[in-house]
Amino acid sequence: MLKTAVYPGSFDPITNGHLDLLDRGLKIFDRIVIAVAANRGKKPPLFTLEERVELIRAALEGHPFADRVEVDSFQGLLVDYVKRLKAHAILRGLRAVSDFEYEFQMALMNRKLSSEIETLFLMTGMEWIYISSSIIKEVALSGGCVTGLVPPLTEKRLFQRLRENRQRT
Repeated sequence: MLKTAVYPGSFDPITNGHLDLLDRGLKIFDRIVIAVAANRGKKPPLFTLEERVELIRAALEGHPFADRVEVDSFQGLLVDYVKRLKAHAILRGLRAVSDFEYEFQMALMNRKLSSEIETLFLMTGMEWIYISSSIIKEVALSGGCVTGLVPPLTEKRLFQRLRENRQRT
């Protein structure tokens, strides 16, 4: 039986920190499903659900473990999605102590909803500890350089989208 984990998130956009966590998660799990959340309740994402899935798939091209990774999207409760996949683990990253409280609450709620699903936390690699999708968007919006912090196609699309948004306003 393959050990499968679901790595959920908004991935708006995917960062090299996400990819680092994926690489390290693949040392533990046979297969990981990157599950892009539809973002209900959050402010509107910069990229559509379809665009985020596309950018992740592009970032995985040529990745040595790409055959062990699936990219999908979901709506609704994460535990229901995990059950549908017949997975038994949720993979989450922690950058700092400030992430822990929220992630801990989510893990406990997920356990309450489905006691057979475990949540595994991995600390973000030191090289990526200061980045998040939100910070990447903020830096790019202010004209800063994000080279090396996101995959190349993501960087290109990020600046294209920001230009498009500026032209609309």
